[in-house]
Amino acid sequence: MLNRRHIRVKVMQSIYAMHQNNSDNMEKEEKFLFQSIENVQDLYLIMLSALVEIRKAEEDFIEKSSKKHLATKEERNPNRKFIQNKVLQFLDENNSLSVAIEERKITNWKNNDDYILLLLEEIKKSELYENYMSNSVNDFEQDKQFVVSMFSEIIAPNEKLYDYLEDYKITWVDDIPLVNTMIVKQLKQIRSANDDFFVPKLFKDADDKEYVRNLFRKTVLNNTELAKEFIDKTPNWDAERIAEIDTIILKMAICEFLKFPSIPVKVTINEYLELAKEYSTPKSSIFINGILDNLVKEYQKENKLIKTGRGLM
Repeated sequence: MLNRRHIRVKVMQSIYAMHQNNSDNMEKEEKFLFQSIENVQDLYLIMLSALVEIRKAEEDFIEKSSKKHLATKEERNPNRKFIQNKVLQFLDENNSLSVAIEERKITNWKNNDDYILLLLEEIKKSELYENYMSNSVNDFEQDKQFVVSMFSEIIAPNEKLYDYLEDYKITWVDDIPLVNTMIVKQLKQIRSANDDFFVPKLFKDADDKEYVRNLFRKTVLNNTELAKEFIDKTPNWDAERIAEIDTIILKMAICEFLKFPSIPVKVTINEYLELAKEYSTPKSSIFINGILDNLVKEYQKENKLIKTGRGLM
């Protein structure tokens, strides 16, 4: 689920939090880092289970409406296309999803069903829903297209849902786009009701998990050494004038140059420039690019860049 860029974001945020809190308890901060990563899977399960709960809420509404003493003809014979949507039923019956929700104790929608009802209301008053319900075609592909559109156009961008998630866990702010993109990708890949569907692992492999620990530890433990690598390369900048997030990005990038032989230099530069564009000042990426470019030239001249494998320079 997590790509290397998002791992770098998580490590950067944890180091920044350490600086802000004047903390030197690396063990405690590392534990918080891994907990914030674990929470990404909870967010994934919460967002995906919203689809299941929305269908259940509509099913419950239809059943109660049909049993009313003075039920209308429409209430007695409702259009059941939404609750019979093959993809929504597929998710509801999926064992991998059910087990993961139970194991991670995801009870958000049981405790806050008002958000489910709010989302259901938004869905039912949309043109997307109206067109879907009035279409007489009933096949898996159409059901899938509707669910993908419903999630990406109505559920994911809902401001009240976003506010709820942000208030629930502040670390989710940067995780929401990643998780929603993953869910849309997975939904699009479902081909039939007999398909396999698995809750993705947090890390692609053991190397990625080890990368989190090593990047965090090596950057924190070599903080002073890494700072010395670039401070004298910024004659027009006082150390105090460099944005704190820029110094963290520089230290992490230099750490990758010198202590991660399997990561290509170009990958490191590109990844940290993207982080600078997203998380720091407008001119940070230009500033950081200049320093990293000069350092690479210097390291190559002094044979300090030890990279293993082809094409890693």
